[in-house]
Parts: sequence; C-alpha cells; structure tokens
Amino acid sequence: MSITARRLTVAAALCAAVGLGVFTGCVSGKAGDARVAAPAASARSSASTQSVAPAQPAPAAQISGDRQISHALSRLTYGPRPGDVERVRAMGVSVWIDRQLHPTTIDDAATERALAELTTLRMPIAEALREFPRPNPKLQAMIANGEMSRQEMLERYPMEKRPVRIATELQAAKVVRAVTSERQLEEVMVDFWFNHFNVFAGKGDVRWYVSAYEREAIRPYAMGRFPDLVRATAYHPAMLFYLDNWLSAKPDFIVPAGPNRGRRAGLNENYARELLELHTLGVDGGYTQKDVTEVARAFTGWTIDRPQVDGRFVFRPIMHDTGEKVVLGQRLAAGGGREDGERVIEILTRHPAAARFIATKLVRRFVSDEPPPALVARVAGTYTSTGGDIRAMLRTIFESPEFFSEHAYRAKIKKPFEFVASAVRALGGTTDATGGMALARASAEIGEPLYQAQPPTGYADRAEVWVNAGALLARMNFAVALASGRYPHVSVALPALVAGADPTSPPAVLDRLMVSLIADQPAPQTRAVLTAQLSEPQITHLSADDRGPANTDVAKLAALVIGSPEFQRR
Repeated sequence: MSITARRLTVAAALCAAVGLGVFTGCVSGKAGDARVAAPAASARSSASTQSVAPAQPAPAAQISGDRQISHALSRLTYGPRPGDVERVRAMGVSVWIDRQLHPTTIDDAATERALAELTTLRMPIAEALREFPRPNPKLQAMIANGEMSRQEMLERYPMEKRPVRIATELQAAKVVRAVTSERQLEEVMVDFWFNHFNVFAGKGDVRWYVSAYEREAIRPYAMGRFPDLVRATAYHPAMLFYLDNWLSAKPDFIVPAGPNRGRRAGLNENYARELLELHTLGVDGGYTQKDVTEVARAFTGWTIDRPQVDGRFVFRPIMHDTGEKVVLGQRLAAGGGREDGERVIEILTRHPAAARFIATKLVRRFVSDEPPPALVARVAGTYTSTGGDIRAMLRTIFESPEFFSEHAYRAKIKKPFEFVASAVRALGGTTDATGGMALARASAEIGEPLYQAQPPTGYADRAEVWVNAGALLARMNFAVALASGRYPHVSVALPALVAGADPTSPPAVLDRLMVSLIADQPAPQTRAVLTAQLSEPQITHLSADDRGPANTDVAKLAALVIGSPEFQRR
C-alpha cells in the first residue's frame, strides 16, 4: 500500500497517532503506566547482565482470570488463536502450561503433514551437498571473462537445484510451525536457542548445513539440558564452519594433504571467544583473554571431514595442541585429545556465571526486558541444582509471581517474526508451505529475515532493537495485506471474528474486533484513534454524499487493530 504526502491513508494515520505508544519506549500494557525502555546499547554489552542490576520494587499486583490466560498464551506461544482462551480456561492454566512443557505428549501430526513437501528438512548434509551442487568453476570463469552472463549461468541451475532452497524451505517450515503447531512452547524455545547459538545461513558452506543444524543440534535439546545444547552445537559442522573452528590448529601446523597442502595454519580464537562470551558465561563472566586462548587450544582439531562432500564432524589429532592448558583456573593435563574440548564444556556449563547468564536471558524472554534480579537468582539456582535443566528453569519462571504480575503484562514488544505469526494466528489464519515462504518474506521486509542474522549474537529480544516509526509503518502495511487476503496460500477467517456484529455499523464491527484481537483492552488513546477512523470512506465504503447504510470494510479495521500498540506487545 503506497503512502504519499498527498494521500494520508488510514494506516499512516494510525502510525502517526497511535504508534507513539509503541515506538517511543512505552512498553507497558496499561494506560498511564508506561515504562521507558533502556537506552540502546551494543548487542554484546546488552547480551550479558552479569553486573548487578538496580533494585526493583516488589512485584505488582497479580493478574488473574482471562487476563492471566491471555498473558500465558502471549508468552508461551506465538499468540492466541480464536478460541484458545476458552480452551485454556476449560483445562486450567497450570495444566495447559504443564502440557506445553512436555511437547512429546501433544499430537502435532497435522503440522508434520503440512511440512511433508519440504524435502530438504530431512536431508543429511551429505545428501544436500549432492542434491544442490556448486556452480561449475569453468562457468564461473566464463562469467569473469565476459563469455557468459550471470543470468545465463543461473538458467543452468534452476531454483529447485540451488542451495538457497535449503534456507528457503527452512524459513517456510519455521513459519508453518509457528502458525499451526500445537507444541507452541517448543517452537518458541527452538527460536530462542537458535538465536543464542546463532549461525548465519548465508556464510559459505553453512548454506548446506543450516537445516541439519536446527534439526540435529537445536530442536532435540530445546527443552532438555543446557550442557547438551552446548555440546551439540560445538560438534556441529554449521558452528564449526560459521565461527571458523574447523580451521583452528596448533601453532605452525602445516597442512599435510589436500588442496591446501603445504600451507601454514594456526590457532583461531573465534569460536572460543563466542563460546565464553555469548554461549555460556557472558561478557562479564570473569574470564580473561588468556582463558580465550586456552579454550581455543582445547578445541584445536575439531574440524569437518570433506566439508563440500561429507560435511561431518571429525577430530584430527594431528591438528590438536596437546600441551597443558589452564581454563578458569582448572588444569587440563598435557597429552589430551578431543576430551580437552569436552572438559572445557563441562567447566563452562557448571560455572556460576553460566547459570546467571542463561537465567537472565530466559527471564528477559518470558518476563521483561529488565529481568527482575530476584527471579534471575531463583532461576540460576534451578540451573545449578538441576545441572542446567531447561524445563525446570522454565517452570520456575512460569510459577513465579513476577511472571503473572501487572508489571510483566504486555511488557514485551514482538519481534517482526513474532508479529507476523501472531497476526496470522489472531485472524484464525492457516497456511501451507507455499504460504509459509510468503510470510517469511514478510518477516524479512519488516526487519527480521529468518536465519539471516550475520553476527553471532543472533536477533535480539529487547524492544530498543525493533523500535522505530518506520518499523511500525512496515508492520501496518503487512497487516493490511494479510487481512485483505493478499498473501498466496494464507487464509484468514474474518467473518468468524465479527460474528454477531452488524456489518452496517462500523462501531459494532470495531468493538467485536477489539474483543477478538486484543481482548477488548485498548488504551483510551488507541480507542479514540481507531474510533476516529470509522467515518473514513475507506472503512465505510461510502462516498462523501452517500446517505445509504455503511458496508464496513472488516479487513481494514482488522488491520488497524493489529497495528495498535496493544497488539504489538506480548
């Protein structure tokens, strides 16, 4: 939808009038109780909260009833669907949360059937490397010397044979699962951990490895034990390639064979630094540059066997530094091999700083951008007492008074992907794999291209990263397109959302949509701005001199409600 200076659309009006409630730092769900987001900080300094946070007041009064149900649905899922509040009410919030904490007990066959056509999701790395070959070097040379155009070369490699299909199908699957899966908390946690252990799908051989990485290293452990997650990602070719550990060797190592025969290699500290700073201890975790070097030495020889043919982990003793190492004061005796890396993982995942760091990130995701220190301490205690059991830490959060407090209610801004998925779910939408691809493109247009975060920090889970007026306008444009049915293979159920409302009465339709989409809890400013649009010809379908009954444009009104500050929050 084009927004021009000469023709201010309804979407732009909402951006100008209501959007300020979201995009000037106000992230509280209650009118008159806005809280200012923390000043923008670097991704890495913000990622760690090991420093002592300022004291916070005691948790506010607890929410209850349907507000409590809506809150649980907004945090443990990609947003409530029509009828979800009633379903949770019938079984009880505690029972529903317990089911989500045990995803294998939930039948999700329908989602798996929807993913069946995405064949790359199940491909081993070696098969993906065979099915999606690299362009012939001779053809690339012909392009370089002008004998062939890039378009001519692409015609020899149709889309279905290009490696980009791997990431495209993975993106589609992520959307389908977020929209349709009954195992919602598991999907939320897969997204959380992928960003925590991020790899960039556009870097070199990671193009072929990324789907297997999520399938093998993230998804099986998303609700398991944190040390197992660290170990699985450390071993995976996607992480080894992304952070260059596959090239790391003892000092002055000479490559004995292969295309790089005779080349001198040496220590690469990229993975060691991120393992300490982003994966386990946090930037303020108490380690030194000497520890980074010692960790890097411990992981020498962890590499990839024939990365463009087999793409599997292999430990090469000839590359390993067998000297004594000291990591965080703990000695690793000389003469070690692959077990040096295993020992480092054990040291790091048992460290108190890891407990605090992971607890902080989980509390930030599920409670507040400013994690309550007392809750962080309790979750860290659960980490320590259970050996990093993720399900136990989540239970500590969900059973805490902080989680169901007024302070936490609608205190989080949705990331672009969360916004896209929640909008489809709120409108009673369905999608197949093709629609999933279209919605993944929409997420990219709003600001979050899936699996495309280049830095190892992944996509952030704090409001300031996503907060700006341009982003709100992009979200509004998406909402209009979605509600109007412009995305192929994506359907929405607007008639059901306004059932019982008189279509000739825009106020009645708006009231019904606010009940359906934001639980009839708009702030006074939001309600005033939305109500002011009810006389617009785009909403009533009337010309200036038409005196007949209105024929309310439900799609545009639904888009406006989806664009409201209340819907932007979870």
